[in-house]
Amino acid sequence: MKNILILPGDYIGPEIMAEAVKVLDVLKAEGEPIQWSFGHLGGAAYDAEGHPYPPSTQAAARAADAILMGAVGGPKYDALPREVRPEQGILGIRKDLGLFANLRPALAYEALSAASSFKPEVIAGLDILILRELTGDIYFGSPRGRRENAAGAQEGFDTMHYSVPEVERIAHVAFQAAQKRGKRLCSVDKENVLETSRLWREVMIRIGAQYPDVALSHMYVDNAAMQLVKNPKQFDVIVTGNIFGDILSDEASMLAGSIGMLPSASLDVNNKGLYEPIHGSAPDIAGQGKANPLATILSVGMMFKYSFDRPDIAERIDAAVNTVLAQGHRTGDIAQPGDKVIGTSAMGDAFIAVFKQ
Repeated sequence: MKNILILPGDYIGPEIMAEAVKVLDVLKAEGEPIQWSFGHLGGAAYDAEGHPYPPSTQAAARAADAILMGAVGGPKYDALPREVRPEQGILGIRKDLGLFANLRPALAYEALSAASSFKPEVIAGLDILILRELTGDIYFGSPRGRRENAAGAQEGFDTMHYSVPEVERIAHVAFQAAQKRGKRLCSVDKENVLETSRLWREVMIRIGAQYPDVALSHMYVDNAAMQLVKNPKQFDVIVTGNIFGDILSDEASMLAGSIGMLPSASLDVNNKGLYEPIHGSAPDIAGQGKANPLATILSVGMMFKYSFDRPDIAERIDAAVNTVLAQGHRTGDIAQPGDKVIGTSAMGDAFIAVFKQ
């Protein structure tokens, strides 16, 4: 029996998670050996237990085989001290579980070509996988803080660093992912400026020698940002550090037409993972039934693929999403003038109707 911990999160989180649970209900009814329980993370956890990653959630997350998360954060919590803001819940669970490898696909659905701000010929057939190292880099480096400099002015400081083992493990994940795809890996860094990136590139080259079937290339992050909008189909798999990956993966999401369409996986060394849509908690539409649940549903597919070794279920979910879009079902974020817009629950029901066929 596979145990799933569900963390709905804040604002639209519970709404989109309700649609993902419909998928789990179908799979369980079909005989899949899964069960799930619910917990708190982020603002909801702070409201319930006074901390964004409380001990109860820590214990449940460590015991689970996989975690499915909605979205956390929002303006309600902006005035809280940094150490108890919702984002610390995300950082905390990643660090606690050793979720160092973040996989973010960027797919251009044919039915949504008009929803993208890019010309159809630029994105047609697009299929990129971005691997972001998730537990190192400037987000976790120390020392960090504020101080008074020699001129008497206040300044903030953060520390970017990577160790060789941290780079080695994400390198292996990236090369192995490329082996299963188009056998092309682009490592993104800022080697011409940063010592951290010089180390990163050295390790990537050394590990690359163990994967002679994968073509390794290197690109500075500023150029990579430009190339993603200029010629995105030149990429197959991209691997990069935490802060660069954060920025580039969000940029790549717009190639697909909406950030509401893209799932993600964050894995440990044994493929235990946390699965979530890459979009935020969208406080402006929370409670209105307008959120797009498809990225969360696709995250369920990634969970079965990577943590439960059931790529067949992932392919079935992907195919059902394609069919639902081809049928013309649209939430507001992916709708074009003249499209009939449906709500969160209706989109989930439309998916289930196809998925059960």
